Amino acid sequence: MQETDLIIKGGKALLMDARNTLIENASIVVNNNDIVAIGDSKDIEKKYHAPKIIDAQNSLVMPGFVNCHTHAPMTCFRGIADDLELMDWLNNYIFPAEAKNVNKNLAYWGTMLACAEMIKSGTTTFKDMYIFEDETARAAKEAGMRCLVGEVLFDFPSPNVKTPAEGLAYTRMLLEKWKDDPLVNIIVEPHALYTCAPSLLSEAKKLADEFNAPVGIHLLENKAERDQLQEKFGKGAVSFLQDIGYLDEKFIAFHCVCLSDEDINTFAANKCKVVHNPASNMKLASGIAPVPDMLEAGVTVGLGTDGCASNNNLDMIKDMSLAAKLHKVARLDHTVMNAQTVARMATIEGAKVLGMEKITGSLEVGKKADIIIIGLNKPHLTPLYNEYSHLVYAASGADIDTVIINGKLVMENRQLLTIDENEVMQKVREIAVGIKESLKK
Repeated sequence: MQETDLIIKGGKALLMDARNTLIENASIVVNNNDIVAIGDSKDIEKKYHAPKIIDAQNSLVMPGFVNCHTHAPMTCFRGIADDLELMDWLNNYIFPAEAKNVNKNLAYWGTMLACAEMIKSGTTTFKDMYIFEDETARAAKEAGMRCLVGEVLFDFPSPNVKTPAEGLAYTRMLLEKWKDDPLVNIIVEPHALYTCAPSLLSEAKKLADEFNAPVGIHLLENKAERDQLQEKFGKGAVSFLQDIGYLDEKFIAFHCVCLSDEDINTFAANKCKVVHNPASNMKLASGIAPVPDMLEAGVTVGLGTDGCASNNNLDMIKDMSLAAKLHKVARLDHTVMNAQTVARMATIEGAKVLGMEKITGSLEVGKKADIIIIGLNKPHLTPLYNEYSHLVYAASGADIDTVIINGKLVMENRQLLTIDENEVMQKVREIAVGIKESLKK
């Protein structure tokens, strides 16, 4: 009998592997942060023992969700500026509010609140872009979450840095400080083509290549941006990016609402990655990204919530449901973006977008134990005919009972184990008082 750290016993296991394997009465064995065995419970109990056994009967066990695009500290700005067009929202509300209020304290506590919200709705890995990202990394590490974070780079000053050179230096510091951390990973993140000069884009790419890090950028979020960039460059945004050497397997583009067929084929040829943000695109009336066409062309697409000022939540199950239904009604085709496709976008395909598919995104022996348990013994989840259908069309983030990240329990029976959520909520309420006062000035 082999001694291990943890066994999850008796649930339906949705592995999200290449075969979309479902095991009806599964046990998953965890030891030293890793999944060491998966199989029928009767077989597992003969070979393994653990001091901690979680009974997952009447539950769905699956990999945790991968939120491929968010701005975690913006939980502090949830609801301050809604029902606005993208550029009006950014330039007249968000950027001014950030300039007056964002500091290390806000970045840390806003991220802690985001981590609490994400864990409680089943996210185990998130990709972040914001300001003072060392604080975001610190908070995520304390919360026990896996993350890929990057300091947003602008041509103009941010609350953290005064110049593009300082932003690049801060990013270099992040790359060096968090190198080889088991949970925190770093990405280089110029904000967008309309906020970054070619010189900044070039230096950002050089830095990313030096550290073999990915590059992430907001791209073609709406038609106004597309037309602005066409006029600025005298060519399409994707053609410009190709000319400056950005398009490769480590390039991640957020939104991509206005990708043309030619752009999609270029992305596919260069193995670029895309993050779909349906809730944010709907709320800001940015448009509908041609995700079915991207998938058909072979582009890897993950799912993201975006930040709490443009979504206004971090619940990946809600975004799965939106993604599935948005494209059906847009195309008047009920077969596109089926439940299994969308569930994979929120797990293993998202991990591929972030370059983490070898360690997370599916339940497989040798991968890190990033696992969620969804209780099924509830009226809205009864009866059960298809696990993917229930996950995308019937479940909610509140159905997540237990979350394990890197082999460690971070939530059990809806109780957070790494975060004092009452303290975090109180700290953010105190920060919000200052934000409200600043909006009056």
